[in-house]
Order: sequence, then structure tokens, then C-alpha cells
Amino acid sequence: MVTKEDIEGFLNRLSSEGASHTEVEPGLWVIRPSGELDFGVVVHFSPPVVILRVKVMTLPTNAESLATLSRRLLELNATDLVHGAYGIEAESIVMTEALELSHLDYEEFLAAYESITVALASHLRELGSYREAR
Repeated sequence: MVTKEDIEGFLNRLSSEGASHTEVEPGLWVIRPSGELDFGVVVHFSPPVVILRVKVMTLPTNAESLATLSRRLLELNATDLVHGAYGIEAESIVMTEALELSHLDYEEFLAAYESITVALASHLRELGSYREAR
């Protein structure tokens, strides 16, 4: 089974490829992708899984916008996402992925991380059109 130290090793390998990470508490890190992406991927070591999570945006309050956005997120889940899925947590849209520690290797961790970052990079402009001025 993959340990917390193994996850730290995976994160160090990501850092060598341009991302940066910070441990905010034991077993909980925030990864900042390289480039122009302005979001953090939270990694939570929670045996028997490790969870990757990104807060995408706050839910719109307009019922019509919320319904349209919800449908679009379900479409993206079905067509664009290999790893992870969009969901709703409290008043936020999040993307999450859980990976089993029992057989996890770096390549699977990297594939999940890259799938999430690439999906967000390609979806953020469209999803951003649903954001409300605050």
C-alpha cells in the first residue's frame, strides 16, 4: 500500500516538472500547477484512498443559470473527463478524484492530476461565463 511518504515522493516528482506544492497540515497538500493556471489542487491522504480536489467556482444563485450549468457539468462528466468528476459541495462546484492506495503508482497519480488540470484549463472559460459578480 502507498504511504504518506510515497505521496510526498509523487509530489516532489511533480515539482521537478514545474508544479509547486505546500503541505498545509499532515497528509494535506496544495499543488499549484505551472503556467498561467490560477487554481490549487488539494491532495488529501486519507487511507484507503488519496483524494484530489479542486474548487472550481461558487454556484450561481440564478435558478436558470444553475440548471443550465448543472446540465453542462453532467455533459462534461460524460464526454470530457477520464479521471475525476464535477460535483457540488455546499455552495461550490468542485472536481474530485479518489485513487485507491492499494495499487497506486506514480503514473496513475500523474494521469489523474494531469487529467484534472487539462480539463479545467479547457473548461474554465466556458464555466466562468456562469460566474456572478460578487
